[in-house]
Amino acid sequence: MPQPKVKLVVTGDDFGYCPKRNQGIVDCFQAGGISNVSLLVNASSAKEATELAKRHHIPIGLHANLSEGLPVSQGLKRGSTLLNKDGFFHGKMGFRKALQSGLVNMTEVELELRAQVRLFGELMGYLPCHMDGHQHIHVLPEVCEVFAQVLSDCGISYTRVPVERGLHSCPWLSPVLRDFYMQVEKDALESIPVFRRHGIRWPDVYLGLTTMGHNMSVPNLKRAFSHALEQDLYVSLSPPGGESKNRTNTTERPVLTAELMVHPGYPSHPQEGGCGEGPDDFSQSADRQQELTTLKDPALLAFYTQERVQLCAFRDL
Repeated sequence: MPQPKVKLVVTGDDFGYCPKRNQGIVDCFQAGGISNVSLLVNASSAKEATELAKRHHIPIGLHANLSEGLPVSQGLKRGSTLLNKDGFFHGKMGFRKALQSGLVNMTEVELELRAQVRLFGELMGYLPCHMDGHQHIHVLPEVCEVFAQVLSDCGISYTRVPVERGLHSCPWLSPVLRDFYMQVEKDALESIPVFRRHGIRWPDVYLGLTTMGHNMSVPNLKRAFSHALEQDLYVSLSPPGGESKNRTNTTERPVLTAELMVHPGYPSHPQEGGCGEGPDDFSQSADRQQELTTLKDPALLAFYTQERVQLCAFRDL
């Protein structure tokens, strides 16, 4: 391939969630549909996932989880502000509600995040070079401060900033989903100064909110790319030093860096998988396989070649 216009990290989230998810992610990686994965260390098949990553040389980072299942930290007891009465995290919306009510102890957030980084290191033999948040918890107010400090202390260079151009005008999102994504975007924009202050990097552009599950198709991905790769977004959201890092000289346009967040897999078996409470509805639906099929589609892979999009891992940025 000639000099790429875009270096694209296609990250398969939720690695470790269940055996069916793990197999789908491996199949997608081997077919050239993803180039990177993000591990849930508190998931039921996390150990199997790390063994697969080592066997197949899959670049892997940490998908920090404060919202689903059981905690990793042994220091969190019943009565922790992160847990409900049954000892599980509060859930995607439950965590946000607790945070908005001022009921989340940031010392406990830090304790759990550091425990998850430590467990990743024990499983893989090294620390991740990138770390994001399950259900976008890492960009939430207050949490992002603790998250950024943990990344800085652990030498983790990259994170995710989920701000997607084209979200506001996307025609197929339901009102409920659009409202949630708009809040994610607001939180992500407000997290940028925090990440910058701690020297944390992220790709120049982000894709993935508008193309999850049954909304993923080759035409929809092409639409997302057409919006996300506009130069003005790159300039406005680029992390410190991002532009100069990717320039070969002053007369050439910079190579853009981008991340596409995806969730490929095969439908989970009922009662198998999850993070301690069993698999959720999304994991048992056909949506995961829809993503897997689309990401392996020869038409999409040809589009990457035509547009000089080079798939890579965070470590290659």
